[in-house]
Amino acid sequence: MGRRALLMDRDGTICEEVGYLDHVDKVRLLAGSGEAIRRANEIGLQTVMLTNQSGVARGCFDEDLLSDAHERLRELLAEEGARLDGIYYCPHHPEHGEPPYRRACPCRKPAPGLLWRARDEMGIDLAGSYMVGDRFSDLEAGARGGAVPILVLTGAGKEELRQHGAAPPVAPARVAADLLEALRWILQRERDDAPQDADAAAAQGAAAGEP
Repeated sequence: MGRRALLMDRDGTICEEVGYLDHVDKVRLLAGSGEAIRRANEIGLQTVMLTNQSGVARGCFDEDLLSDAHERLRELLAEEGARLDGIYYCPHHPEHGEPPYRRACPCRKPAPGLLWRARDEMGIDLAGSYMVGDRFSDLEAGARGGAVPILVLTGAGKEELRQHGAAPPVAPARVAADLLEALRWILQRERDDAPQDADAAAAQGAAAGEP
């Protein structure tokens, strides 16, 4: 059994959606996302970011700038006592750019390849993990990988729900206002699913009038 994880999209979920993030100064955390990741760290969930970055294939920025942006993201999270245990990204696009970036690949969400890489490299139990994103492509990737899909209404979330809410490609287990609310729901779900110890079970039984 691997370790369970909080799997998250980047833009519109952890960070503000700013279009193509082509400068490190554009990296800004959404309100509450640092706290959400810190609390996930505290309860032992692996915190992993999974992001499509076709701006590389399109020539908007290169992988060096992407690495710098992710380092800046780690710095901002550290200021809030939070950390990411893993970052995985897909730089490809099936139609734009030049090889090796122009190609259909198994890592571009909604394909589940990034989840599989995280599973294999970090020892993650996807069936016990959560995939949080602001697009149904995030949720589809999560569901195809076996994780619990959660939609947040930050970023593109409200528009995605408006467009697809009646017949979504994947039914979210939860629709949350933001990453922090999603994490609170996860915490409650974890408490509800946790096995009780013998003393707690006996106390509940006595309170219910059981012999």
